[in-house]
Amino acid sequence: MTPSSSGPPDAPDASTTSALDESGAFAAPAFDEPGGGIGVVIADDQAMIRAGLRLMIGTQPDLSVLGEAADGERAVELARDLRPDVVLLDIAMPRLNGLEAARRILATPAPPRVIVLTTYDTDENLDLALHAGVSGFLLKVSPPEHLFAAIRSAARGDVLLDPAVTGRVVAAYRRTAPAPSPAATGVTAREEEVLRLVAQGLSNTEIAGTLSITEATVSTHINRLLAKLALRDRAQMVRHAYESGLVRPGDPQTTSRRSDNPIP
Repeated sequence: MTPSSSGPPDAPDASTTSALDESGAFAAPAFDEPGGGIGVVIADDQAMIRAGLRLMIGTQPDLSVLGEAADGERAVELARDLRPDVVLLDIAMPRLNGLEAARRILATPAPPRVIVLTTYDTDENLDLALHAGVSGFLLKVSPPEHLFAAIRSAARGDVLLDPAVTGRVVAAYRRTAPAPSPAATGVTAREEEVLRLVAQGLSNTEIAGTLSITEATVSTHINRLLAKLALRDRAQMVRHAYESGLVRPGDPQTTSRRSDNPIP
């Protein structure tokens, strides 16, 4: 994928056009109807990137693209009007940047899940995205399989961070005082195992398989961890695990899921 912050402007009405027809002119894509699996809105300022994402997502029978936006304000409008399950947001967009768009989308009643998909994986962007409450932070060099996994994880309420940036959560959330260790907050040994696996980017299904327990039990442990550690969501659990030293950047389990095959 090419970076989304540079390059030529989109064609007129770029919030709804993203593909070239046989004559070389921009043609409006056909979008799926709501209710056909996990509904997705794509927000990126480059038409070719939107087209590539739409084609990739279209290969998955349980995913459907409901609409596209070329700027942040349009993304907020589509999230309100189309009621998707997940919104894919680039950060660098005209009119309203993706981080502010994410904050506005997530401030609405019963909002969709938001995944940041970007070229710019700076600590500041990661910090702001997680504070906004996004359900995923992916790089545009992530493989398609990782994108699909992130969409499905977000739709079921999980948070998935790109393994390439997961180890930097501790830097993005560094505070003057270190986080208390899990043991100091009454976390059990099994809950500590769950916390470690969450920080390594595993979904509830994967954690259940790793620990040979049910997904319902994993959910129970996660809810208890959130309460005991006074955390808001899984993203804050990742931060806590790194700050407390439970997981360290470069751990084999954390980096083994990374792939160098970029999204086309």
